[in-house]
Parts: sequence; structure tokens; C-alpha cells
Amino acid sequence: MTTLNVAIVQGRPIPLAIGDGITQATRLAKEAIDGSAQLVAFGETFLGGYPLWLDEAPGAALWDHPGSKALHRILLENAVVPNDERLLPLQELCDETGAVISIGAHERVRNSLYNNQLTFRPGLPVLDHRKLVPTHGERLVWMRGDGSTLGVHQAEWGRVGSLICWEHWMPLARAAMHNLGEAVHVAAWPTVREQYAIASRHYAMEGRCFVLAAGLVQTKDDLLDGIERTGGDAAARELAEAIEGDVLNKGRSLIAAPDASVVAQAGEGEEILHAGLDLSAISEGLASLDTDGHYSRPDVFELSVDTRAKDGVVRERRS
Repeated sequence: MTTLNVAIVQGRPIPLAIGDGITQATRLAKEAIDGSAQLVAFGETFLGGYPLWLDEAPGAALWDHPGSKALHRILLENAVVPNDERLLPLQELCDETGAVISIGAHERVRNSLYNNQLTFRPGLPVLDHRKLVPTHGERLVWMRGDGSTLGVHQAEWGRVGSLICWEHWMPLARAAMHNLGEAVHVAAWPTVREQYAIASRHYAMEGRCFVLAAGLVQTKDDLLDGIERTGGDAAARELAEAIEGDVLNKGRSLIAAPDASVVAQAGEGEEILHAGLDLSAISEGLASLDTDGHYSRPDVFELSVDTRAKDGVVRERRS
């Protein structure tokens, strides 16, 4: 296969109400697949919505803020969990069509939340990638991931992996992923701002791969709707209503080629961005640059990646 049909679903999440969001995501993914996509990408935490109150609501970071506590509780109550049966429609869609779907979600593991980019693969378990370092105010919501979820899926057309948002400015994370030989990389963002577009295109050039930089479209009204769908908590509503402005995540998704050129560019509204990728461009680009091979210096630089899961508690049986 030399041509791969891909799509970015630049859609509006249903904040907080993750069950409703899964139904919507399945419909949108099917629409993209019906349009010939073999790989479909959604933006950061599409399932549950990006927690935009962290940046936009005055006082959200104050200690013991009632609205922030209420929203955290709602996320914990609604977040996906490992092997969540609510996700079966997305898995079944992959199994039926042979397509791969990459989608962001709030995930609960024990009593902590993670930012997880889930990759659904035909006939295989979901591949997790939990964000290694939540950025700035995000640390009020998400736990840090570990090296056990730095991986790729081997599809018939090549390998696909993902990083989330500011992980694209972690040089060693990029190096670890380049070593895995991605043909296509999903860069998940809330909005693909100018500097995020630069990071995505740089990743494509550095990794000699195609990059699907996937953003969201999300408004203040969407957040208020999600609060009502999940019980209408008064403190959560008060915090959301304090947000100024309306459209807070503005899409601007793009698809970049291994030479950093832009293959396709979305606007600021809802759309499904399609492209056909000529995978032969990867091998041709490697003639001049292979940062994991002939353009590396393993005699000078060495990277060690700990891929063990870090649960924090090790229970040993002693005789």
C-alpha cells in the first residue's frame, strides 16, 4: 500500500457527559470511515472535553474552589475506565471496517484521572497513551503517565503512534517515538494554534512521518450543556458562567507531510478533514534525514526509556 486515506474529526465534544460523547464519536468516526478513511483522529480529550475552565474561569485554581471541586467530581464519575464496556461501539466499528481510530479521553485509574489518547485497532485491545506531563494548570486535574504507554500500533500499512499537546516539546519523548518508526503520528491538541502547528510540522520533518494534528471546537455553551447533562451542579455552573468569551477551542487542525509541508488544513468550525497520504514520501525523505539512524550519533548520545508500569505499590509475596 502506498496511499493511505486518513481523516481528522474536528468536532465539538460533549463536555463531562462521556457516555453521550462516545455515541457522538462513534457516529462521527463512521462518517469519516464512510468517506474512505482508514485512520481517523480526534483531538485531545474529545471524550469529556478539554477542561477549559482551568485557563478561562477566574479563580478556578484557588484552593478549595467549590466549582473546581464539583467539576473534578463529575469527571471522576463519568471518566472512562480500563476495559470500559461503554467504549465497545468504537471497538466494534474498528472490527467491522478495519479502520484505526485515535481519540482522546479522560480516564480514571483507581481515584486519579489521566489524559489518555486511546487507539482502537481491529481485533486488538485498545492501545493507551497517557500524557506524561500535564501542562501547567492541567496538573490540577490529571495524573502523570509513565513509559509503559509509549508505544505504537503496527497496522498493515505501517506504524501509528501519538503524543498529546506539549509532549511535542519534550525532545526525549520525541526521540523515543521516532525510534519506534511511525509512519503516521497523531498529535492531539485542544486547538492547533500557530506554535502548535509549528511543533506538529517539526515532528513530521524530524520523524520523517505524516502528522495528523487534531484539534477541537468547543464553546462555553458546550460546557454549560455538559454540566446540565451530568446533574446541573450549581457550583460548577457558576464557575463556567464566569468564563469570558464563547468559542474557546477553535480547531485549525492540519495534516503535515514528512517534509513539513501542509497536506490539508482545516478552519475554525466543525469539519472532517480528509487526505490521501503517499507513504512512499517517508522512504524518500529518509535519504537525507533519519534522526534515529544515519543522522544520529549513538556513540555520543544514548537514550534509556523505562517502559515499566508504575503503579506506586509493589506487592511481594514472601515465603
